[in-house]
Amino acid sequence: MNFQEIKSQYKQSLKSMDTEEHIDLFFYRPLGFAWAWLFAKLGVTPNAVTIASIFLGVGGGILLYFGQPDALWLNYIGIFLIIWANTYDSADGQLARLTKQYSRLGRILDGVSGDFWFVAIYLALVFREIEFGDALLGPHFFDEHAWLIWLIAVVAGACHAKQAAMADYYRQFHLFFLKGKAGSELDSTEALDKENAGLTWSGDFFKKLTMMFYRNYTANQEVLTPNMQRLRRALKERYADDEIPQPFRDAFRKKSLPLMKYANMLCFNTRIIAMFISVIIQVPWLYFAFELIVLNAMMVYMIITHERRCKALLATL
Repeated sequence: MNFQEIKSQYKQSLKSMDTEEHIDLFFYRPLGFAWAWLFAKLGVTPNAVTIASIFLGVGGGILLYFGQPDALWLNYIGIFLIIWANTYDSADGQLARLTKQYSRLGRILDGVSGDFWFVAIYLALVFREIEFGDALLGPHFFDEHAWLIWLIAVVAGACHAKQAAMADYYRQFHLFFLKGKAGSELDSTEALDKENAGLTWSGDFFKKLTMMFYRNYTANQEVLTPNMQRLRRALKERYADDEIPQPFRDAFRKKSLPLMKYANMLCFNTRIIAMFISVIIQVPWLYFAFELIVLNAMMVYMIITHERRCKALLATL
């Protein structure tokens, strides 16, 4: 295989340049492509890669617990494992696109893999604060106020889940207009309800259970985007999915593209850099504060702006 063929395959493994982040393009996507190429040769499936990333990410998260001065080297191993896990998280999608092994189960599994990592990370940081304290508030503050760090962590975790869900939703909607239905994983509760109606608990238990959680996940995305849903319904009434006029697609892309940087920042790299810094300077609770203040403000701005732009586009139909 020559360089041009490798370059062409690499481009095919990307979702789109519109929705790729600079750190991903510089670091994670090249490494993910190398892993994807190797896994394709070995016959490893995307779902197997996703499961491997869960073990790496959870292992890395657990190692962030150790706050003793003579055990901080374990934190760096944990950071390395989390970065390794994210190269696999990149590789599973790139492998799926290279080998055409798409499935809704794969999308769901890919989505929850990061949840496993962050549950481990959150628990590690909470127990670390209680056990060892931090460099800012001292060794005993959260030991004496354990309820407070638990409250902060639970609220931050709930916000994290909402931030990641909305970022993913906006990116999939952008890809729908950019590449059509085949190039996007955009779903709707209406379509999921129709698919779920054909399943039975006796014959399709696991799939029906998975669909139930995924349907709830999609419904939570839709409830925060009323103007986006009105725009989707209006377009569906007028055009088939892949027959939306190109001028309208271009108009949507122009309005949506500036918001993709916020969607990207709400996914992995920005938050994980903040988390690494908080661990290295030995003030873990600052990571939760970053999620609660900075990332929440970013999410609210993204939702409000996107809703206004969908409303403006709806008026042009």
